[in-house]
Amino acid sequence: MDNTLSFDRNVWWPSPAKLNLFLHINGRYPNGYHQLQSVFQLLDFGDELAFELNPEGTIHLGTPIDGVPHDDNLIVKAAMLLRKEIITRQRQQTSSPLGCNISLKKRLPMGGGIGGGSSNAATTLVVLNQLWQGNLSLTELAGLGLSLGADVPIFVHGFTAFAEGVGEVLEPFYIEPTTYLVVFPDCHVSTQQIFTHPNLPRNTPKIAAADYHFNNTHNDCQQLVSELYPNVANTLRWLLEYAPSRMTGTGSCVFSTFHDPSEAERVQKLLPTGSISFIAKGVNRSPLHQQLTTFSN
Repeated sequence: MDNTLSFDRNVWWPSPAKLNLFLHINGRYPNGYHQLQSVFQLLDFGDELAFELNPEGTIHLGTPIDGVPHDDNLIVKAAMLLRKEIITRQRQQTSSPLGCNISLKKRLPMGGGIGGGSSNAATTLVVLNQLWQGNLSLTELAGLGLSLGADVPIFVHGFTAFAEGVGEVLEPFYIEPTTYLVVFPDCHVSTQQIFTHPNLPRNTPKIAAADYHFNNTHNDCQQLVSELYPNVANTLRWLLEYAPSRMTGTGSCVFSTFHDPSEAERVQKLLPTGSISFIAKGVNRSPLHQQLTTFSN
């Protein structure tokens, strides 16, 4: 990876959303973690981050999120983790202090299961690795990111993928161009509650990546979440009247698939007043990595 990226504080770096197009739970490992299969579909819509190097060597997020302490934000955690790793590898103080002022444009709803916080952390790792000339590979950055959250590696690698294991075994996977209407049911689902619930199915047979089709897969969490969170059930019921629809991950966001973007726009306008939603196109390569390529050339 070319680490010659020039710094411009006016550059906003994409932090895209993702969808789990399906989620099968195949069993459990001896350590209790669930054995999963999924397709992580990256989107062309998300948050944005800007980075301004500072000479003090401090890490500061200038646009905090209500209810999230500064040092608990995944953006700050990612920056601190990377700084520690770079200093450890160099075994000495760097030539310039590894400090940064960070700004965030938040567009993705929190707690929706579309990867907002994990994507923020991944963008921070990838961009600061270049700005700080850390020289870590994407694989090494993904390893750091995994300690922050299971979804961080997919955003670090930056490609739509067929996922296995606990979600960390990733194989690049091509999805035909699709437009998605994503709706946030205005509730926050506890991933821990769902994955520890006794009624969660855990015996779906594995499929081969080549056999994937939206219509022959499902989300093993969807029925349970719908029972526990009526807003999710109601939103799904409404969307299914118009297009193939499904919950992403453990929720709470649900999505509908469209081949015609104008149809997605039509359905979005029909949503109940006050609904939180966005329309995005699926992409096979992350907007972050597309922008990195542009800046590195």
